[in-house]
Amino acid sequence: MLPSLLVLLLNMRKSFLAAPLLFLAACHQDNTNVKPDFLTVNIDTTVKPSEDFFEFANGGWIKRTPIPDEERAWGLGNLVEEEIYQREKVVNEGAGNQEGPIQKKIGDFWYSGMDTADIDKAGLTPLKPALQNIQEINNARDLVNAVATLHLAGIHVLFQDYVAQDDKNSSEMAFQISQGGLGMPNRDYYFNTDARSVAVRNAYKNYLVETFMQLGAKDANEKAEKVLSLETSLAKASRKLADLRDPYANYHKMGIKTLTDLTPAFDWTKYFQAVGATNLDSVIVGQPEFLQALNNELTKAPLQDWKDYMSFQLVFRSAPYLDSTTFKNYFTYTQSLSGVKAPKVRWKRVIDAENAAMGDALGQLFVKEYFPDQAKQRYSDLIENIRSAFKDRIAKLTWMSDTTKLRAYDKLARMTKKVGYPDKWKDLSTMVINRGPLVLNMQSARSWWFRYNLSKLGKPVDRTEWDITPQTYNAYYNPSNNEIVMTAAGFTIPGMKDADLDDAFVYGYAGANWIGHEMTHGFDDQGRQYDANGNLKGWWQPEDSIQFSKRAQMIIRQFDEFVPVDTLHINGSATQGENIADLGGMLIGLDAFKKTDAYKNGVKINGYTPTQRFFLGYAYGWMEEVRKEALASQVMTDVHAPEKYRTNGPVVNVPEFYEAFDVKPGDKMYRPDSVRVYIW
Repeated sequence: MLPSLLVLLLNMRKSFLAAPLLFLAACHQDNTNVKPDFLTVNIDTTVKPSEDFFEFANGGWIKRTPIPDEERAWGLGNLVEEEIYQREKVVNEGAGNQEGPIQKKIGDFWYSGMDTADIDKAGLTPLKPALQNIQEINNARDLVNAVATLHLAGIHVLFQDYVAQDDKNSSEMAFQISQGGLGMPNRDYYFNTDARSVAVRNAYKNYLVETFMQLGAKDANEKAEKVLSLETSLAKASRKLADLRDPYANYHKMGIKTLTDLTPAFDWTKYFQAVGATNLDSVIVGQPEFLQALNNELTKAPLQDWKDYMSFQLVFRSAPYLDSTTFKNYFTYTQSLSGVKAPKVRWKRVIDAENAAMGDALGQLFVKEYFPDQAKQRYSDLIENIRSAFKDRIAKLTWMSDTTKLRAYDKLARMTKKVGYPDKWKDLSTMVINRGPLVLNMQSARSWWFRYNLSKLGKPVDRTEWDITPQTYNAYYNPSNNEIVMTAAGFTIPGMKDADLDDAFVYGYAGANWIGHEMTHGFDDQGRQYDANGNLKGWWQPEDSIQFSKRAQMIIRQFDEFVPVDTLHINGSATQGENIADLGGMLIGLDAFKKTDAYKNGVKINGYTPTQRFFLGYAYGWMEEVRKEALASQVMTDVHAPEKYRTNGPVVNVPEFYEAFDVKPGDKMYRPDSVRVYIW
């Protein structure tokens, strides 16, 4: 199967988050309604909306806003993140002077991250026990113990494993194992021959050599070649991005004996004991052929090669939290993927680490100050308006049978909403954080999270739990819980108070771009395969599934045509879920907006009609400029299409867009009705 946790991650609205600058609202006036307008000031009036709507809506901002040297991209998400960074910095700087267990953890973590003098002085010393443990591997049993120790520290060598809901029985948590263990982002980087992939591969080779030299190896080049060869063998057996989208093809529940028979060279019983996964009678394997290939490599590759591989992975995954030399080597390699010219400032990197380690601690303090009850209520009500519009849209579908429609109504009605922040926070009191080395604090936090998730095995699923922090600029749909989760940060507009946002914008931005998008994920190519209870179970009439797939093929073909950078085409199959959600979100968001007084009154704001501002609000959500290196990496590794195409792609399938901006045959944004996509 595609494990529910991985489905959740693939359905995250954004994949790349970066640090932003403060946004200064500007004013624009017309004779209809005079008011400060943060939205229309971004428009590039030299571009017609009928030629390139993304550039029309956002081009003015993009032209006057360079990408900071330390960022792979720069856009709205970054602007929101900058405000959050500044707020979190204040929290961190004041935590050391406050009473309370949460404040103490925050203060200690901040100190350990900002103590650069001691970090540089220590070098790789904090890793010495783990490195020594790896070097003392003498047999297969020792290797299993070393792998377990690394996994507990958040270093996922050989494979990925975690605890998540069983996709076919969402009331139970299951231990899940999937492909992983690669140093480059995915399998394609090991085999593609285009110039950018070759450049990344060469940068990775150099990084391997630099790391082994740092570890004192006299044969660093030879070790680098052997580790790369080992990873290439694992990459060859790894599934491609699009192939990971089929939840049935990526679900293989098996007993421990079957797992052992699949990979006899790896003692799973010993591994489970070492990580603390006791009393397991079965696991869910995503890609059995990967484990077979791993078993083959464990059998034939020299033990020293595995020791070198694990030593490198330990340094690689720890580098962001180590001394300046180790970080510099790491950063030089990652530049080939992102194109950034400089690293983030230290304090932002520490906050990123802190959010990864204990984001709930920061979140509790964040929402007290920055997400009022009125905002939470506004967006909770908006979700219900979008839900109602979605139900009406399903009712009008001509290609779906009444039987499937009734089941769709039920799933939609039972879809849970989580808005802003959780009602119950995670108890982090047993997580050990002190003023010692930052890298050890990160290992401690990762170990805590690993064991926290293991503790869920055999217990009832807590469907109230959040898998994201409220200060994270993102949202998700979780098919196993049949829920949409919308964070407080997701509703933040830089430089603006929520009360000052007009409904046309709110319905385009928050309604279509966030709420409608995540709601549609429950009915995209993956989400539609889960029933109202969150189980991977067929609930469609066979003919309806055929009709859906035909329509999905149309959006796949549409996005396959786009070439964002060099000769790289968007992977329409891999991105279809996000593209379906974008289009569905836009349509139901617009339907919901049409029921509002703002739409019915038709009052222009700064010269733009309510419908035009709806589409501008949608485009505002994707306002971003991306470096070519990062853009190429996104196309190769991400299930989200680049932002420009998440704007231009769906709008050309919406009749109201043509009316709003007078798009006619011959215009670049015109798409004949025969090839427009009609799904939801």
